[in-house]
Amino acid sequence: MASSYDLVVVGTGPGGYVAAIRASQLGMKTAVVERSELGGICLNWGCIPTKALLRTSEIYDHLQHLDDFGLSADNVSFDISKIVKRSRKVAGQLSSGISFLMKKNKIDVIVGTARLAGKGKLSVENDGKTQDVTAKHIVLATGARARTLPGLEPDGETVWTYREAMVPKEMPKKLLVIGSGAIGIEFASFYNTMGADVTVVEVMDRILPVEDEDVSAFALKAFKKQGMKLVTSAKVAALDVNGGAATATLEVKGKSSKETFDKVILAVGITGNVEDLGLEDLGVKVDRGHVVVDGYGRTGIDGIYAIGDLTGPPWLAHKASHEGISCVEMIAGLKDVHPLDTSNIPGCTYCRPQVASVGMTEAKAKEAGYEVRVGTFPFQGNGKAIALGEPDGFIKTVFEKKTGELLGAHMIGPEVTELIQGYTVARQLETTEAELMQAVFPHPTLSEAMHESVLDAFGRVLHI
Repeated sequence: MASSYDLVVVGTGPGGYVAAIRASQLGMKTAVVERSELGGICLNWGCIPTKALLRTSEIYDHLQHLDDFGLSADNVSFDISKIVKRSRKVAGQLSSGISFLMKKNKIDVIVGTARLAGKGKLSVENDGKTQDVTAKHIVLATGARARTLPGLEPDGETVWTYREAMVPKEMPKKLLVIGSGAIGIEFASFYNTMGADVTVVEVMDRILPVEDEDVSAFALKAFKKQGMKLVTSAKVAALDVNGGAATATLEVKGKSSKETFDKVILAVGITGNVEDLGLEDLGVKVDRGHVVVDGYGRTGIDGIYAIGDLTGPPWLAHKASHEGISCVEMIAGLKDVHPLDTSNIPGCTYCRPQVASVGMTEAKAKEAGYEVRVGTFPFQGNGKAIALGEPDGFIKTVFEKKTGELLGAHMIGPEVTELIQGYTVARQLETTEAELMQAVFPHPTLSEAMHESVLDAFGRVLHI
């Protein structure tokens, strides 16, 4: 294995391994440094295994309503160890796939923990041995980890981060989830569907606070109907862990109360893995736990770049991948390379019902000074949704009134995490309402609700 490269990527999450592949495609002699599993947190302990868990809970929920479909089954049950085993198998299969991609693209994989050791230099430590690596360009893609709060530190047994929440040895009877962002709500949805008594505490005045207010309100009603308890404008002031349980001190609008739970999941955000990288020695700027970069991943220090969760929000795998590509193509000197427009990055939450969005919420658009047209279409008016037995939810579109520009789209309902890409492409192509209304949507599909939402914004809705 060589010790000198054109480009070395530190970290092999969705940003790191994609950046390495693109660099190799462009003719660079490339290596990656990884201290744990190929694929990073997303593939091994995040996006992928959680979706495997949520798929199980989705099927389990369907089994509770078999009679609605003219079916029946006796003694429906589950084995949590087998559920976890399947989730880990899915993650393992994809991690092996990353190994294949590294070999296919002739990318060296250096195992160990990397630290910047000077301009164009890395020191990689593994099992007490140190290897020096040099590169013209070093891309940091070390990702992020769960953020903790004073007094609410995880212990891995009673108080969990996402890692422990993905591999439960047994189902908790009573679960507290602190935080109602995507991570918190996905775990709350899984455990609630599988039978746990779930309480979610959110410091903001509504759940899923980055989503459109109408989506948050609908989600609140849907989750409560499923039996979930959701407390907003609240905080967990303290956790007293004793005897395998946690007593939480809850503060809600000035009033304090205590409640005991079997398990607690912390889902209060993430912070970048900036420690022990040697950033300070080279003068790389770090702000609030994240490396400061420009639109191409440049840190301001020649030859040092950073991408993905390490550089701050939105903390999304697809954002990291595109940042990696833009960074590498800029390094290679390709023409027409553009910095990633974060306003066109879709967000998806795989709860039940699913939530997805792209662009501005209605409130943000108005705050920005836009005069807007808003269209909404319920899935209750969509034939495919009714046939699926999933008619709950809606699609909302926000347009600039004068130009017809699509400012944002917001969805809650069946498979909306797959549908949102239609609006993302529309925004990328700077499509207006005229093109969207003229587009032909196939019948019967859930996508027809997208068309109807656009029509509704301009007074032309057909099926409500």
